Amino acid sequence: MAYNGLSAFVERLEREGELVRISGFADPVLEITEITDRMSKLPGGGKALLFEQTGSSFPLLINALGSERRMALAFGRGSLDEIGGEIGSLFRELAAPKAGWWEKLAMLPRLRDVASWMPRRVRGRGRCQEVVMETPDLGRLPVLQCWPADGGRFITLPAVHTLDPETGAPNAGMYRMQLFGPAMTGMHWHRHKTGARHFEKYKTLGRRMPVTVTLGGDPAYIYAATAPMPENMDEYLLAGFLRKKQVRLVKSLTNELWIPEDADFVIEGYVDPAEELVWEGPFGDHTGFYSLADFYPRFHVTCITHRRDAVYPATIVGVPPMEDAWIGKATGRIFTAPIRLTMIPELDDMELPFAGVAHNLSLVTIQKRYPGQAVKVMNSLWGAGQMMFNKILVVADSDGGLQDHPRMVDAFLRWFDPDHSLYFSRGPLDVLDHSSQVWAYGSKVGIDLTAPLPGERPDAGEEPPRGQPVSAETIRDVDPAVFRAVEGVADAATLPGSALNSGGEPLPVLLLAVDKQPGYSRGKLTGMLAAVPETAAFRVVLLFDRGAPLDDLFTLVWLLGGNLEPHRDIVVVPVSGGPKVVVADATIKTAEHDHFGREWPNIVTMDDATIARVDGLWSTLGLGELLPSPSLKFKPLVRGMGAVRES
Repeated sequence: MAYNGLSAFVERLEREGELVRISGFADPVLEITEITDRMSKLPGGGKALLFEQTGSSFPLLINALGSERRMALAFGRGSLDEIGGEIGSLFRELAAPKAGWWEKLAMLPRLRDVASWMPRRVRGRGRCQEVVMETPDLGRLPVLQCWPADGGRFITLPAVHTLDPETGAPNAGMYRMQLFGPAMTGMHWHRHKTGARHFEKYKTLGRRMPVTVTLGGDPAYIYAATAPMPENMDEYLLAGFLRKKQVRLVKSLTNELWIPEDADFVIEGYVDPAEELVWEGPFGDHTGFYSLADFYPRFHVTCITHRRDAVYPATIVGVPPMEDAWIGKATGRIFTAPIRLTMIPELDDMELPFAGVAHNLSLVTIQKRYPGQAVKVMNSLWGAGQMMFNKILVVADSDGGLQDHPRMVDAFLRWFDPDHSLYFSRGPLDVLDHSSQVWAYGSKVGIDLTAPLPGERPDAGEEPPRGQPVSAETIRDVDPAVFRAVEGVADAATLPGSALNSGGEPLPVLLLAVDKQPGYSRGKLTGMLAAVPETAAFRVVLLFDRGAPLDDLFTLVWLLGGNLEPHRDIVVVPVSGGPKVVVADATIKTAEHDHFGREWPNIVTMDDATIARVDGLWSTLGLGELLPSPSLKFKPLVRGMGAVRES
C-alpha cells in the first residue's frame, strides 16, 4: 500500500487505533522526548503520537514506526513476516535455473512486476514543492533537542540524498543533522556510510557536493533510507517493492538531485569539502549512551520547500527499546531471505534482539551438516554489509528456535563449553561503540551453541561437565571479606519473567555487581572466584557495576553488549576442583582500573526538571495513567550531568 505523504499515514494510524493526538503545547526541547520515551517503552511499543502544538506551524509525528503492527501498516502488510516471504519467493523465482523457453517466458509477469517498482522521474514540481520558503529558515520547523547533554537541536529522520560524482549512482541515507543556524547544519555521516564515501570523492575532485534532504512522505521512504542496501542499489527500488508502487521523483529546485515528489519537506543545499569541519554533538544515541562530539562536514541550506499539509517526522533514540528497535526488527525480517539465498544457504533464522541495539548482539540458527559450519557462518556474517559491526554473535541449531527461549537455554546448558564454544575475531566496529580501545575497530566473539560433530571437540556428543547447583548468595557467603568489592549477587534463573529455565533446571549464570573503588582489580576478583569451589556450579560469571539492576534481564543484556570488548573483557578461569568458567566484564571501563584511554560516555537520561514538568503535564496529554520516567532506572549508573561520564 502506498501513502501520499505522512498525513495519509496519520489518518490510517488513527483509523486503526494506533495514534494519539496531543492537542496541548509540548516543547520540542526535551519535553516531547520525555513524553515519547515513556510511551515507546510500553509493551509492544505503545502508540504513535501526533503533537499538534509545537511552537511552529507544523504538527510533529513521532513513534510512528514504533511497533511491529505499525511497521506492517507502513508497508501495507498484515505482518512483517509477509515481506520476508515475498522477498524470498522473488529471489527464488528469479535465481532458479530455467530449463526451457516456456519457463523463461513464464517469468515475464514477474519481471514486469519488478520493473513497475523502479523509481520514475517526472517533469514539473511535486507536492513536496507546493510551498517555497522565501528565506530558508530551519528554525521554522519543530526540530527536537532530545536529551539534556545534546549539543543542540537535531533533525533525526532525514533522508539525505547524494550522488556518486564518478558513477552517477544515487544514494539516500539517514544521518542526523545538528542545527547551527537558520541555514546550516552538521552532516553526521560515519566513515563506513555511502554519504561519507561520496564526500571523499568530491573532496578528491575539488568540487562542491550537492545534497538534498527530504523529510516524511510515504513511511517506506523513511525505512528505505535506513536499510542495509547493497552498494549502488537505489533505495527507492526497495521502497517501490514495499509499497507495490513506483516512487515518482522530481528534481530539486537548486541542484540536480531527484527526490520523492510526495515528501513532506525538502531541504536543499551543499557541502563544501574544502571548508573547515564543524564540532558536532554530543548526541544521545541509539546505543543508549551519548555519542561524543567530533568534527563533521557543514551542510549549507539553499532552499526549503514543503507540502501545504506537511507533517514533521521525528524520532528519538536512547536506552532501548525505542522506535529504532522496531525498524531493526523489520530489517531482520526483510533481509534474512536474501542473505540465505545469496550467501549462507544453511541460515534458518536471524534475530537482532532489542537489547543488542542492532549491532551488539545477533542470534542465528542454522541447519548444521559438517564440522566448523557454525564458525563458517560467523565469518560470513561478519563480512556481510552492516553485519561487519556485530560484536556478539550466537549460533545455534535450527531446532533451538529463536523465539523458543527454553530451547535456546537448553542448547546453552547442553553444549556451551568454555574451551570450545568461544571464537574471537577482529574487525570494524560501529563508530558509536564506546567500549573498544581503538575507535571503530575492535574484537568480536562468536558463541557456538550447536551440537558438536565428530572432529569439533574431543568429547563431541557429550555434554560439558558442570558443578552441583548452588545459590548465588553461597558465593559471597563463603568469605564476605574476600568479596568485599561485590555489592550484589544474583543468578540468572531468579530473574522475573525471563524464561531462563529449561525443564526446571536453572541457567548457570552468576551475576555480580561490583564497586570499582581504588584498589579494585578484576584479576584479583577472578582469582578469588577461581579459588572458591562453589563457582564451578556456574558456567558463566557476568560482572556489572554497582547500581546495575540485577533483577532486569533486558537491561543486563544491553549493558553487556554495550560495555564489552570481547578480547579484553572475556577470560576463561579454571576453578579449583571443578570445570572452567567464563568471566565476562560488563562494567564501565576506566583508566585507573582498566587502562582505558578513551572518554567513556554517560548513559542517556532525562534531567530531573524535565521529568517533573512532564509529570505535571501528564494528566492533560490524554495518555492514560501516569507512566514513570524510564530514566529513573538508570540514574544510579550516571556520573555527572554531561555527555562524558565523570570518574
